[in-house]
Amino acid sequence: MIQFAWPWMILALPLPWLMRRLLPPASRTGDRLRLPFLDELRETGAAGTGRIEGRGRHRLRWLLALLAWLLLVAAAMRPQWVGEPVSLPSSGRDLMLAVDLSGSMQTEDFVWRGRAIDRLTAAKLVAGQFLSHRKGDRVGLILFGSHAYLHAPLSYDLDSVRKLLMRTVIGVAGPETALGEAIGLAIRHLKDRPEGDRVLILMTDGRNTAGHVDPIEAARMAAKYGIRIYPIGIGADEVVVQGFFGGRRVNPSADLDEETLRKIAEITGGRYFRGRDLKELEQIYRIIDRMEPVQQETRTWRPLHALFPWPLALSLLLAGLVLVDWRRHA
Repeated sequence: MIQFAWPWMILALPLPWLMRRLLPPASRTGDRLRLPFLDELRETGAAGTGRIEGRGRHRLRWLLALLAWLLLVAAAMRPQWVGEPVSLPSSGRDLMLAVDLSGSMQTEDFVWRGRAIDRLTAAKLVAGQFLSHRKGDRVGLILFGSHAYLHAPLSYDLDSVRKLLMRTVIGVAGPETALGEAIGLAIRHLKDRPEGDRVLILMTDGRNTAGHVDPIEAARMAAKYGIRIYPIGIGADEVVVQGFFGGRRVNPSADLDEETLRKIAEITGGRYFRGRDLKELEQIYRIIDRMEPVQQETRTWRPLHALFPWPLALSLLLAGLVLVDWRRHA
């Protein structure tokens, strides 16, 4: 459908008529050419034919000028083509996913389809599925090791965020673990979002060993801004390591600081989870899905395409033709 952004501009339509009625007429003397033999010319057939042609040209010129003015007023009313309504999924959730890329994430204590995989691969598999269920949320991605950095800003484009997550590699952010910096970076990007729906999911397999920000102090700051943190401790409790004298059982998650992670969750009103295998990780994300449901809101918008250049261009073209014809026969 077509609509006008400035329909009140139609009030300018009678402006030329008002100017003709209210302003004094231009002087008819001065630059007018006087022909003393005009009476003789009037008596000839040539003069009569020229008078008829002049009247026809004058009428055509008047019609073109009128059409040019109508088109100019139409352009001033700013016609727009309004497209079909488009639905936009939206949600109040602003969810930041922080993933540990320290050296210990290469520990292969998860099993997928009968083969051992490292912790980062397991995190990618489960977090990727989780993102596919968050349609309508704004999701961002933080990667941290010895330092934390923003890998993907908050966005509705979950496919792009998931692809960026899948391309991450261990050690790209350093071999250590800067938990406090990861929380601080999440605060920086979440604190200005709508209150009550700021969420951070923190996936790690160790303890804070780098950075200048204490995780507990960072958690208190997050609580101040209403950010809920859901820490997830990754790694098996026990694996069998084959040696020269046979297998022995070891705890690959001995460095996991569960006490600090529980304290972070408690301070911010979140919940701590422990993911020892893929099944537990999947269950954790299902629980978070229920605790932080996607709040779909129906928002629609209609695409607008400006049409005023067309009547404006045609009006200028007609006005140019009128001006050229007037100068030629003046």
